[in-house]
Amino acid sequence: MAHPLVWPGKYFFYAFGNTTAVSLSRDLPPEQDADILLLGCGDPRHVLYTVFSEPADSSLTLDFTCCDIDPGILARNVLLLSLIADDVSQDTTWNIFYHLYLDEPSHAALRAQCRKLINASANTSTWHSSSYGQYLRISTEHTLAELRRFWDLYNAMQDLPAQRLGRIRHAFNDVFKEQRKSKGITTPSIRAAGPALSEKVYAVAAHQAKNYWKTGTTFTDPARVASAKLLNPVFAYSLSGEGCAVHYASDPIAAFHSAASFGNSNRRLRPQDLVTCAQFQFTEWCSAFRASLTLTRDNVRVRFCLAEATALCRALSVYGQTGALNIGVPIAQFKTQLLRLSSDEYNSRKAPSVFNVIETSNLVDHIGLLNILTAAIPLLSSAPSSVLYTESLLSHGENATKEFADLLYADIGTIGLLLDLCPVDYLSGFTSRSNTHELHLHMAVKDQTMNWQFHQVTTWKRPASCDSNASLHDGQLRLPPVFDTRQLGTLLFDTYQAIFEQEDSPTFQRRNQTNMLKAIASSNIIHYMREGFVLFLKLVRERLRISAEAWAEVMNRFLDLEGSDTTMPMNTVNRNDLYAHLHRQRVHTMDHFKLYKPRHTGRFAHWETVPPVVRIILSVPRSKIATFENVVRASGLGTPLLHCDVRGTLSHNIFNAVHVAFEDPEGWAGDLPLVASFCLPTLLLTHIEPPTGLRVCLSVRSTTSTVKLIPQLGFELGIFSAELMDEEHVFIVPEPSASAPADLEGRSGTLLRPTCTLRREIGTQQAVSVELDEQCELILSLASKVTVEDPDVRQSFGEAGAIPGIVQLSPCCMRLSVSGHSQDVVYPFPVVGSQNKLRLARKSLYIEVVVPVAGPFLKPDGMKLNPFPVLGAGGAFHSWNIHRLMVSKLPVLDLQAAEVKRWLDPHIGFMLSTRERQLRKKQSPDVLMMVKDTIHSLFVTATGIQGRPAHRVINLRDEKTNNCDTVFFIPHLRYDLSSHTVVCDAYVLPLTRALLQQIDGIFGELVHSGDMVSISTFEGEMRAWKQLIPAFVERCRTWSHKEDCEYLKQQRVPLTVDMEVVPLCSCGKGKDVEGLLKAEQWRKFAPYVTRIAISPLFAVSYLEGVGRDPEAHKCSVCRGRGKPKLKACTGCRKARYCSQACQKKDWPCHKTQCKP
Repeated sequence: MAHPLVWPGKYFFYAFGNTTAVSLSRDLPPEQDADILLLGCGDPRHVLYTVFSEPADSSLTLDFTCCDIDPGILARNVLLLSLIADDVSQDTTWNIFYHLYLDEPSHAALRAQCRKLINASANTSTWHSSSYGQYLRISTEHTLAELRRFWDLYNAMQDLPAQRLGRIRHAFNDVFKEQRKSKGITTPSIRAAGPALSEKVYAVAAHQAKNYWKTGTTFTDPARVASAKLLNPVFAYSLSGEGCAVHYASDPIAAFHSAASFGNSNRRLRPQDLVTCAQFQFTEWCSAFRASLTLTRDNVRVRFCLAEATALCRALSVYGQTGALNIGVPIAQFKTQLLRLSSDEYNSRKAPSVFNVIETSNLVDHIGLLNILTAAIPLLSSAPSSVLYTESLLSHGENATKEFADLLYADIGTIGLLLDLCPVDYLSGFTSRSNTHELHLHMAVKDQTMNWQFHQVTTWKRPASCDSNASLHDGQLRLPPVFDTRQLGTLLFDTYQAIFEQEDSPTFQRRNQTNMLKAIASSNIIHYMREGFVLFLKLVRERLRISAEAWAEVMNRFLDLEGSDTTMPMNTVNRNDLYAHLHRQRVHTMDHFKLYKPRHTGRFAHWETVPPVVRIILSVPRSKIATFENVVRASGLGTPLLHCDVRGTLSHNIFNAVHVAFEDPEGWAGDLPLVASFCLPTLLLTHIEPPTGLRVCLSVRSTTSTVKLIPQLGFELGIFSAELMDEEHVFIVPEPSASAPADLEGRSGTLLRPTCTLRREIGTQQAVSVELDEQCELILSLASKVTVEDPDVRQSFGEAGAIPGIVQLSPCCMRLSVSGHSQDVVYPFPVVGSQNKLRLARKSLYIEVVVPVAGPFLKPDGMKLNPFPVLGAGGAFHSWNIHRLMVSKLPVLDLQAAEVKRWLDPHIGFMLSTRERQLRKKQSPDVLMMVKDTIHSLFVTATGIQGRPAHRVINLRDEKTNNCDTVFFIPHLRYDLSSHTVVCDAYVLPLTRALLQQIDGIFGELVHSGDMVSISTFEGEMRAWKQLIPAFVERCRTWSHKEDCEYLKQQRVPLTVDMEVVPLCSCGKGKDVEGLLKAEQWRKFAPYVTRIAISPLFAVSYLEGVGRDPEAHKCSVCRGRGKPKLKACTGCRKARYCSQACQKKDWPCHKTQCKP
């Protein structure tokens, strides 16, 4: 585990999710099978919704691997999926999974299902041969044993002795009491309303949550509430043991989408309406899952693994490289079981160890973003469509909307190139997923005491995969970029410093002086330690395939800076932790490890060979643990961090990579000691001072929060210590090094694949080299040499002095031309081709093309050349940065609903950032801003939300030429529920002169009917629309591309950006047009249109300001800032006043406009 040791003083059982369900296949082509890894999986809402979101007759294989550290989570999940498969009543299934108290029929059904699962799970063989074994897979034998143990506990709980059952009931009551005492917003279901969020939504959601925590059920009928008296066993057992550790903000409604319920309502909703909505969706998802199991194709498999997320990632990575099923990694802290993958599942049944989708839940909040990327990236498939999702909920800084940019401790673009993975919205400058409701909530509670979460979802892909041109020509690079070793060493040290500099109290105070209270409150939330950083270094070397010689130069630079640094005093007591793991992971061996051999002294007196790194095992008496538990409980500290120390008269060294486990099989309930182990350089025990003067300690990590423990634990914050020579409590064993790294000398060979069809008429392109800026923080430029090999070019360039030409073709591709010969030069990141430099070597016969990078999106060129790429291979086309939809399954937006104008207009208005609003105000040209503005006009025109009549036939008119060649028919607007936005379910008619002659009569009727209106587009905008339309088409297609598809023939999407020429292939023309056939006048166009899903494109809140900060508002009367802050009119919530006097003064004028 690459995370500091956390003492589990307070554990919460998250039985069901607090964010809405999403489709995990949303960024894959509809033809592509999905191997999906869910880390920290939680409940199975994403699994069910993903299956539901695919077509009922889909041949797509969905293979899910679900990992969680809590056996209670996995036991509940398998139980739920088995209930669905066995077609148990949906009401009963709902009750079992979501109700804290059960009625007798539901309780009986639960016990019956548990007995079925117990019988099927005697061993892996019986499970495989059972009715469940085909689609509910198990990754390890230990996982199956734990699942069976929990099902047995569920089944037997009701028959426990009265005293034990009474303790469980008391634990349930304690959770209910804690919920009632909780303050602030604790209703995660309000974010489920998405764009329809309002104060009314909060009131209803809060009322529903209150009902749930009053009755333990979602019932509102008093008779049904009264019937639910039995404790639900599936909430009584978790990682914390027997009792009830359910989080007090848990809400069963939070996983389900309520935007359509609120947005389409013409009356005030009741809490029961939310429950009804959730249960309807639950039924739909369950039905889709059950239907998928009845197919003969075996196309849905859900696999479960009980393990800490990074431990499973490491095990799968090693298995994928070596085939080893057991690498000696414990499944989690406080556990002795090793993570051993099942041979049946991985060798015989070919379970995946590489995935094209990795979902990491909100593990960012628990183990840190860099740790997640380090662990998960090696498991991500190299396919261009492969995607990794991260999300966070917790905020620790001053501005939650901007925190994501700081989570990598380095520039996002630089890390993206380093790891070959980058946030999609960082490169695109927009996202098709809305977080406007999160921004509204953040602004609403910014100056209040409520600790509201901010949900940040990030989609990561390989940066070069954004290039549609390179993708269609199979132009994926085979060699990684080359960094200057000194610059790379400096960059890595700066990252190290940024991660660990706040270990020192003065730095902590200086960095957080404007946010001190929040910083102190979260000072125990530390995600990084030296072992995790070493694993990051290891990943960097492997991704860049750096040779041993070059890597030694990188590490020498890093260690020179680390050794001479004076800004991090605490690093002096932590650096030996770093050195030990550098050696252990075979990343680097310190010179003094080679120069000074450990002495055969002290505990090593009789060792035949003394290795440079050993592992110390400290046995901590249970009495010391009990005392410490009492101290933590009395302090209310919750979850302090622990580490081990080696202390002497002359030395003190801290080691954070500590693994702990109980010797007793009963774990926390047993009597045997707790064992803590860590590795360290042997020289510390033999060369610094006599071994007899050294102590080994288990201690609390010193932070601003843990200083309160000093009166009980002393200044050392010690839990237990023993002399190094104490053979009863201290044990020392050799520490083996990790397996040898993969071949890292592999920078030879061609840069591009033999199948690549990009132009290569001049010679061979060499690997791309990277130059950082003078601070070694930002990417200054990328450079690649093309060796001149063609005889004609050698003569004209080398002898005749021909001048090369250069032009940018696509985001990552430049075209070099010499004497009629062309060479496409490909880069691993979008570039600014207009700022290129050519270095000509006529004697050495090479041309070097140097270009700046185009990240983030505000820079010119790069993705601005094609902001909406469509990728494809073999007909499996998909949009790179606009998620896929099964449009027919999305609920229709009712434009006659009473509240629709209140929320829809501001929702689509949030597309523009503060910067873009200024550009629009000044009429400054910006293509993305203009496209967003036109999309806004499309929605306004199609809905009539700004007071004008709605029009559903809209054409785009190029203002410069007054030409119209694109017509949209919009029969419906729908809710894109999982992305918290709306979408025009539409049909596009691209007009050409030839087509107009063919449809002259019916098109003339449409024009003269007055039903069609025009929206003006400005200079350069229609080019972007020609690129955007194929992306909007691909995201919703239910048809397959033909073998003779124009995209494949021309290796280009779109086919053109010229006016009066069709940008789309013909594969989707006239297909899936049922929505068009309902309108008499429209149906005649059905053979010529293609279905399209048009949605807003939202600004990226961590890159730009979005919306108006409440602090920027002024009083509606005096234009003051507030005394001390502005208050909104309680009627309309729009007008703002600095004082009661100003509100009274304005009332005669305002009362006529004051409308809720």
